[in-house]
Amino acid sequence: MESALDLNGKIALVTGGGTGIGLMIAEEFCKNGAKVYITGRRLDVLKKAAVGKGLTPLQMDVSDKQSIENAVKAVDEAEGKLDILVNNAGIFGIGFPFAVDKSAPEHAKLGGSLFAQGSFDQWTEVLKTNTIAPYFVIMGFLSLLERGARSREGETSSVVNITSAMGAMRLSMGYFPYPVSKAGINHLTGILATEFALNKIPVRVNGIAPGAFPSEIIGTPEEVAKWITKPRPGAFNPTPLLRAGKPVEIGTAAVFLSSVAGEFVNGIIMNVDGGYSLVNP
Repeated sequence: MESALDLNGKIALVTGGGTGIGLMIAEEFCKNGAKVYITGRRLDVLKKAAVGKGLTPLQMDVSDKQSIENAVKAVDEAEGKLDILVNNAGIFGIGFPFAVDKSAPEHAKLGGSLFAQGSFDQWTEVLKTNTIAPYFVIMGFLSLLERGARSREGETSSVVNITSAMGAMRLSMGYFPYPVSKAGINHLTGILATEFALNKIPVRVNGIAPGAFPSEIIGTPEEVAKWITKPRPGAFNPTPLLRAGKPVEIGTAAVFLSSVAGEFVNGIIMNVDGGYSLVNP
C-alpha cells in the first residue's frame, strides 16, 4: 500500500492551497513524496502556509486567464510537466437565511424577497469561481498534464475537482448559487473524463465531494464543533459521525485518486462527507 500511494517524482498543483481543504490535500501530497505548488490570489497567505512544509507558493487567480497562463509558464519552466492538478479554489457566495427560517418576515413572500435581494452578479461570481474557473485551469495545464503522464510509462495524470456534498443534494440551506455551481462542476468532471478518454488523452478526471471540514468558508475547528452535532438550518439531520472531517481523511482520498492505486478510477465523484448526504436528500 505504501508503494501504491507513493507520489515521489510527481509534481502537483493545488488551487486555493493556502488554507482549508486545499492546504490539507497539499500537505498530504507532500507527505507522500510529491513536489507541491499551492496557488491563490493572496501571496502572503501562500507564503505563510508554505513555511516549514515543503510547499511552493505560486500566485494565481483562477478566474483570470492571463494569471493562469503565467502560472502555467512558471511550472513549465521549473518542472517541464505536471502530474496532479487539484481544483480546490472556491467561494460560498451570498446566503439567504430567511429562505429556511419560516419565522422570518421575508419568508412570507419568499419569491419576492429572493428576487429583490438577489442579483445576477451574485450568481455570476459564484459560478465563475466554482464552475467556470476549473474548466479554464484544466485546459491551461492540460498539455503539462499530458507531458507528465507520458513521462511515466503506462500511467496517467490526475485531475481532482473539489466539489461539495451540496452539489447532489436537493436542499439549499439558504444558499442557491453555491449548490448549483457544485452540481455544475460534478457534471463537468464527468464530461471531461469522457472527452479525454475518447480522445486518448492520458489524464483522468475525478471529483471529491466533501462534507464539513474546517475552512475559511465554514469556520475554524472550534466554530464547527459548536454546530456539527445539530442539523444546519434548512437540513434534516446532522452529519452521522457528529464531527467534522479530519485532514488525513480528505488528503488521503486525493492521494488515492492521484496515485498508482487510483489508476483504474475515472469520472467518479467520491463523497467524503461522513454520511451527510445519506441523511439529507
